[in-house]
Amino acid sequence: MKNYQQILLSVFSFSLLFLLAACGPSVSSQTNTQQTVTIDKSFQSQRTPVPTVPPYRCSAWSSNNAPAPNATITIYARLTRDVAPVSGATATAVVHFKTFDQSLNAQAPSDAGGYVTFTLQLQGQQPTQVPATVGVTFSNIRGGPNTLRCTPAFFTPM
Repeated sequence: MKNYQQILLSVFSFSLLFLLAACGPSVSSQTNTQQTVTIDKSFQSQRTPVPTVPPYRCSAWSSNNAPAPNATITIYARLTRDVAPVSGATATAVVHFKTFDQSLNAQAPSDAGGYVTFTLQLQGQQPTQVPATVGVTFSNIRGGPNTLRCTPAFFTPM
């Protein structure tokens, strides 16, 4: 009886081993060869040139990006030439509300720091949660372009 159990256990073990081997991963004798990439030396001469930084730059920003609907905010703008401030330039601004545009004029030309300011009374003209932008343009720039548009300022009444 003991021999019979050993034979049965051996047959069962070999069957289980055979079943596990049948379910294992298959090994393929074919290998996938990848193509060799060749880069032509003339490829490097086709690079794009690095863009140049413009000598005159300006930007604009608001004193409060999330004012109350009836607040009064200040719009600032700065004009520079190679990072140095430009004074004496005239600036105008246009506020782009949801339903209309409003022009603003600076109180004075750009100061010694290149700054100008605009006072804007919102008076509930822009709906809450709706962003508005302010475009600023400098003109009469000594030795520079006729006009220069700044990066716009923005605000969203809350």
